[in-house]
Amino acid sequence: MTDTVETAADASAVAEPDGAGAPLPPDPAAAERQALIERWADRHGVDAARRLAEAEDLADAVAKEITPDNTVDTYIKSWRVWQRFSAFARLPELEGSRGALVAFVTWMLREGQQNGTGYAPSSASTHLAATVVGLRERGVQVSGDDQAAARAALEGLAVKLLQNGERRSRGQAVGADIDGLRALARACPDTLTGDRDKALTLTGFHYASRSQDPAGLLAGDVTLHPRGLVVAVLTGKTKHSVRNAKITHATDPDICPVRAWTAYRARLAAEADPRWSRPDAPAFVGIDRWGHVIGGMGPDSVTRAIKRISQRAKVPVHWTGHYLRIGWPPSDGARAKDGIAIADQGGWARHSRSLLGYMQREDDWDDNASGGLT
Repeated sequence: MTDTVETAADASAVAEPDGAGAPLPPDPAAAERQALIERWADRHGVDAARRLAEAEDLADAVAKEITPDNTVDTYIKSWRVWQRFSAFARLPELEGSRGALVAFVTWMLREGQQNGTGYAPSSASTHLAATVVGLRERGVQVSGDDQAAARAALEGLAVKLLQNGERRSRGQAVGADIDGLRALARACPDTLTGDRDKALTLTGFHYASRSQDPAGLLAGDVTLHPRGLVVAVLTGKTKHSVRNAKITHATDPDICPVRAWTAYRARLAAEADPRWSRPDAPAFVGIDRWGHVIGGMGPDSVTRAIKRISQRAKVPVHWTGHYLRIGWPPSDGARAKDGIAIADQGGWARHSRSLLGYMQREDDWDDNASGGLT
């Protein structure tokens, strides 16, 4: 091919000297992209190849934009685990052979954590999947068969751990429950902070919120309806979790989310600067010890608030931000509903495995499959 196609990949595919004058290693992914562009140019001409390359750049940008931050964090953390393993085993970092991947999962289960203990099988599985993604992003060929061999080794070793009496998983956390909600509501003081805390927990429970959901809400995202509230959840990680969740009035006024929300917003309007009541203001605001609004709540501050509220209420197990999400599906009121309705309300995919796990009874007696057989 006589013509050349200049793209961003060209520059990064060629070794350039660094500040000390040493050449940088070539970027495998960039070299692979450049080879693809050259094949396009041979087939369709330089102009078409350039447009196809721009379309690839757009696809990369879209993929980056729609990837949740916590997924990116997982990829980064898992790649660090892979780097530690590669250094430990003295294996090339940019090779994803069957043997390397099987050795990786074996190492993770035996001693992979920084304190020298092994990972739980679920954590090792997450690191394996994210590492394969990281390898492929760096131009490393990882075959499906090699990945499957590593996963089979991981599952087999996990069974061995169980047979040896090792249970490394913390298990499913205990979720929020109605009795706990009543205790939290009673413990909220008659202050702006108390009203916010009550509204935060009661509304969050009724739409199975993650910590980032109330943190991402604006005041205008929560609207009153004759039958309750409509909460526009726009911070979801999937198409299922971006939704309009409807919250009805509760029969018990002490734990009614609609009453709690309206009381909180009325008090905020009366005691805080008017800008905090505008539709584009955060729905849930941070409040200092003197009762002054200091800004919107972030996901971490929501989690800390839920923990502090539960400590104040002296519930047996201190809650976290995720307790609101995992507590609603197994509650008696939710379990009386259709499974699809539960999934839609909480933003799960219909027939979600994680949702089914949340809905299981803790003691497995009420829904025991053998009940009534004899």
